[in-house]
Amino acid sequence: MAILINKDTRMIVQGFTGKIGTFHAQDMMNYGSNVVGGVTPGKGGQTHLDRPVFNTVRESVEQEGAEASIIFVPPAFAADSIMEAAEAGIKYCVSITDGIPTQDMMKVKQFLRKFPKKDRMILTGPNCAGTITPGQAMLGIMPGHIYQSGIVGVVGRSGTLGYEAADQMRELGIGISTSVGIGGDPINGSSHRDIFEKFEEDDETKLILMIGEIGGPQEVEAGVYAAKHMNKPVVAYIAGLTAPKGRRMGHAGAIISSAGESAAEKVEMLQDLGVTIAPTPSAMGETIAKVLAKM
Repeated sequence: MAILINKDTRMIVQGFTGKIGTFHAQDMMNYGSNVVGGVTPGKGGQTHLDRPVFNTVRESVEQEGAEASIIFVPPAFAADSIMEAAEAGIKYCVSITDGIPTQDMMKVKQFLRKFPKKDRMILTGPNCAGTITPGQAMLGIMPGHIYQSGIVGVVGRSGTLGYEAADQMRELGIGISTSVGIGGDPINGSSHRDIFEKFEEDDETKLILMIGEIGGPQEVEAGVYAAKHMNKPVVAYIAGLTAPKGRRMGHAGAIISSAGESAAEKVEMLQDLGVTIAPTPSAMGETIAKVLAKM
């Protein structure tokens, strides 16, 4: 069991033949991901990394049964690539691209809503590290060797903090069922709550680590959902406790715009909802270990 991807998931790479797409496609294949081809308009019919290149996503779905996609397309064209994937029948899409205009992502969200929920493509990102089910498949840019298979589901806005958490857990002998990066932009494809719902349904996942940051209501919304609908414990780390109000801190989404969006306010609200808080980034692993020991 896992969520979103496993060893059998048939993946394609959009922006396959570009420098970045090539590098990470090879890395994903080396990890064991079932990459069945890629898309670069105008280069259809060629072979790249011993995989077929298609002009369109639809061709990859029809000819190779592609069901998941990863986007390595420049910001100006990334939204069109995401919508093309959804139109072609891709079930899950990871958008790695950073810098997609906010208005473009608004169009993407509107476009996805035209599909019935049961047929709607799941999107994570943009501006994310991707998704990994350790020991099975990687659809992203993370260092796969630090992820150990296990029972902790991870969802976070920051890719590097996700790596840190994975490494800390590995050193403590704690493994991950699936780790999902949802991206740091203000408008993203999936929220913490969306991923919580999937982890709650996954029999293999016994505990969830949420990595959040200042800005936006997503972490608290996920905490409210967990308190009302989940039977699995949640540990959270919220970055930005020392960030000055009103200043952007790295991610486009990391800006406090209203009450309840500072890190301190989020921590207090999450604690009231029964979420266990890791006080510092270096304490994520040990906090998870303590909660697991009580289960």
